[in-house]
Amino acid sequence: MDKIKGSMEALNSFQLTEDMRGLDAQSKLLFHSREVLAVILQGTIREYKGYSKKEIMEFIEVDSISEDTEVSPNRTNTTIKGDNTEYMLLNEKATLFDVDFKVLNPALTKANITVKLHIDVEPQKNYSLPYPIEKRGIYYLARKLSSQLSLITGQTDYGQLEKCYSIWICRDNIPKNEQYSMSVYEIVNTHNTSMEEIPKENYDLLTLVVIKLGNRVYNGEKGEANYELLHFLNTVMYPHKADFIKTVSEYIDFSKTEELWKEASGVTGLGQCVYNDGVEEGIEMGMRYFVLDDIDEHVPRERSIIKLQKYFKLTEEEAEQYYDMFASEA
Repeated sequence: MDKIKGSMEALNSFQLTEDMRGLDAQSKLLFHSREVLAVILQGTIREYKGYSKKEIMEFIEVDSISEDTEVSPNRTNTTIKGDNTEYMLLNEKATLFDVDFKVLNPALTKANITVKLHIDVEPQKNYSLPYPIEKRGIYYLARKLSSQLSLITGQTDYGQLEKCYSIWICRDNIPKNEQYSMSVYEIVNTHNTSMEEIPKENYDLLTLVVIKLGNRVYNGEKGEANYELLHFLNTVMYPHKADFIKTVSEYIDFSKTEELWKEASGVTGLGQCVYNDGVEEGIEMGMRYFVLDDIDEHVPRERSIIKLQKYFKLTEEEAEQYYDMFASEA
């Protein structure tokens, strides 16, 4: 198995997501790490077949990674500005892509032409919802594709459209016979009476990937389909076990940097790894997601403050200050 060298930022994200009970909020930090994204993309993106994780990391446009791009009609090619994170349309709350970014498409990129893939990664706590996740994924893909073109006119060049992927990683409430599976939905030419075969890149623009986990214990065996991807995701998407770093190190190599390894092995409290390296911005981002997710889930303020004290090693006064600061954004 090829490995990539792990960064301090990756270790920080793992530490901040140690508990993973508030999956949606904390996992956004996790999926900002190029190392984590490289593992996922290697197991899901057809265009990356045969590429190493290190090569895939280099394909990722770091500056394009965002969690504030709206899915809402007419807003997908914009990002949220200011303190108000909601956009009201027909009295609905704004919906955001969880982790939205661009990567190089090596299959179509030529010497003087760069072609990109537009990726959306959606970690989900529950698979079984009142509506099919697959339909929601297709809608997200349609929004990502249409947002690449602004005002449509008679001169619009549809040839500029680039392929979009939406990758949904579902953790819980999955039917037993669907657990630990991956489904890929894409556009294919099923009937063609033309003498000429239409180039696939002309219509291969939307691919939906739905990954279903299902249990804290994954009993798959090496050599099985999608084993490496499912084993990795099962490790990072549930509360971390004692052998967490050892398992993750099968994919991301921290052992060559002794200092990083000691940090990962010795940390006992959420966020301490971040503080030890002087990157307060990272833990503040974690607390922000934590608070906003609790508000979205209607968790009482008092309960959230207790959790902030426990997970981020804060005093009650500090927890109240952070809560009120981030709650003002909701």
